[in-house]
Amino acid sequence: MFFLNLGLGEFLAIWGVVSGAVLALYLLDRSRRKIRVATMRFWTPSEKPPEAKHRKRIQQPWSMLLQLIAIGLLLAALAQLRLGSPDRMSRDHVLVLDSSAWMGARVGQMTLLDQAKREAILWLRSLPAGDRVMLVRADALPSPTTVFANNRQATEQALLETRVGGSAVNLKATIDFARQMQRQHGSGLGEIVLAGAFRGHANDLPSEKELPANVRLLPVKGDIRNVGIRKVTLRRSPADAQLWEVFVAVKNYSTRVEAVPLAVTFGSAPVGSARFTLAPGAEESARIEFRTKAAGYLEARLVTRDGISEDNAATLELPEQKLVRVMVYTRDPGLIRPLLAANSWLTASYALPETYKADVDAEIVVLDRFIPPVKPTRRSIWIAPPVQGSPIAMLSPAKNVKLTGWRNDHPMAAGLRSLDLKLDETSVFAPSAGVSVVAESEVGAVVVASKDAAYLGFHPGSGAMRLELTAPLLMANTLEWLAPEVMRRREVTGESVGNVQIPLERGAEAGSIRVLGAGDVAVPFSVVDGTLQFYAGERGMVRVQTGSKEQVYSLSLPDVAETAWDVPAKVRRGIPRGLTDSIASRDIWQWLAMAGGLLLLVEWLWFGRTRLPAVQQGSTPMIEIFRRFTAPFRKAS
Repeated sequence: MFFLNLGLGEFLAIWGVVSGAVLALYLLDRSRRKIRVATMRFWTPSEKPPEAKHRKRIQQPWSMLLQLIAIGLLLAALAQLRLGSPDRMSRDHVLVLDSSAWMGARVGQMTLLDQAKREAILWLRSLPAGDRVMLVRADALPSPTTVFANNRQATEQALLETRVGGSAVNLKATIDFARQMQRQHGSGLGEIVLAGAFRGHANDLPSEKELPANVRLLPVKGDIRNVGIRKVTLRRSPADAQLWEVFVAVKNYSTRVEAVPLAVTFGSAPVGSARFTLAPGAEESARIEFRTKAAGYLEARLVTRDGISEDNAATLELPEQKLVRVMVYTRDPGLIRPLLAANSWLTASYALPETYKADVDAEIVVLDRFIPPVKPTRRSIWIAPPVQGSPIAMLSPAKNVKLTGWRNDHPMAAGLRSLDLKLDETSVFAPSAGVSVVAESEVGAVVVASKDAAYLGFHPGSGAMRLELTAPLLMANTLEWLAPEVMRRREVTGESVGNVQIPLERGAEAGSIRVLGAGDVAVPFSVVDGTLQFYAGERGMVRVQTGSKEQVYSLSLPDVAETAWDVPAKVRRGIPRGLTDSIASRDIWQWLAMAGGLLLLVEWLWFGRTRLPAVQQGSTPMIEIFRRFTAPFRKAS
């Protein structure tokens, strides 16, 4: 028997104060005296005030005793007196169900998750009826499914509705979350029950020192045979825009050697195959090439049956490879052809200036040392334009000019650092509104750019410039700036959900990085030591843009963890026995309140009801207080 709301000392102190007040009413109540006076004489008050005589003994001891007992019962009801022991009172437990990707492994006709559900339900049914349970589903992030409640049917229904997730379990974060919930919401500290296999990454598994003392494990076991695809990467060959390179990484999670074949298809047609012989815990990669410029779906599949089927296949969507069409108007195509032929991402056509058309069917138009009668409607590159008729302001041409600087903040000058170049002949552009300077010389700007056109004051394929590496880099940067979507280098990667880490190229700036999810919604990311990191908890597509490069991540593979948790010996295991047979503490405040009210009623009926109409010398203090309080409200006679 114990108090829930008050301590024993607090209860006795309050009861003592109230009992003292009642006792004072019995001892300090003054008795009235009746004095006869003549009706025809004035009343002369005595010089000596009348003395009030206090009672030296209690007139109604049984009345006072009943009132003190009734007050004690009512205070005990307010203090919530309970039968039993404080150790037997209702406790708050957190039931953690492992719903990670590993729990989808099959053992016979059941999955590991089915076994964990069965163990969790058996533990749930062994609890006393007053204990409360919160259900938490655990994978990469802990997800509370129910609040602390003793509704066993609702908790079992939430258990049965749990499905296998796509990520590995973070057991450290899950246990910290369970402890926080118990501190914030729990009234009686119960157990943190872990139901599952709890296989995760090494950094996400707690050590023995990090485990609280109230952890209980409901383990599920099985000899799981599994070989899965870890990652699939597709990228176009730098030398051939129509050649795809496929890299497939496969890992053996079993405890024995596994031999599995790999088949790769594009549009349901086989394009390559490989065979792996993997030692326990080993990981290997295969490289396959195939040629296509069409869009379609590529599938990499392991031809095997094992415990986890979700990581046996990965499907990636390949974008259509469009070549940039360039129309070159020139009288000397031999000077510019080597600069364009080095880029496999475009196709060039050549024509004389006399055949010029403003709306030619091409993405980019190159005008070699002439001014057309009508400005082209496409994006254009002007090479050494004459002064007469130029669409932008120009100064007089100059000869033997030394290049003095590049504006590397403009995409056309990205990566260009050469400052010792001497230009045999160049046009010079005057500063004007809407024109950005890309390269400068001793006499002024020699490379400028407007909204949809680039202007080169010199010919990059003639004179001393044709022998410099700057010429093809400048032309490649210019084409990429004018047609960024077509010239963008793309990689498609099949990854597992969870934490994705991407090594960045040297010189990549964080301000130029964009990570976009479904519907081009920005995904939070961080850059640490040259590595871009972001988290994706669900399957989907994520695009990472870094300058001229775009990486598309198809997060469709499950994150199958490779490390089994080495459970410390101090952790309690299994379902405890005899909990339902133990006597839990019970509330009795309702009965105490009824008993206190009943005693007050008995005291009033016994001592006060017959003397209520008149005030008598032996009336009880409670009746007298009632009379005095209600006197102003009674009708005068």
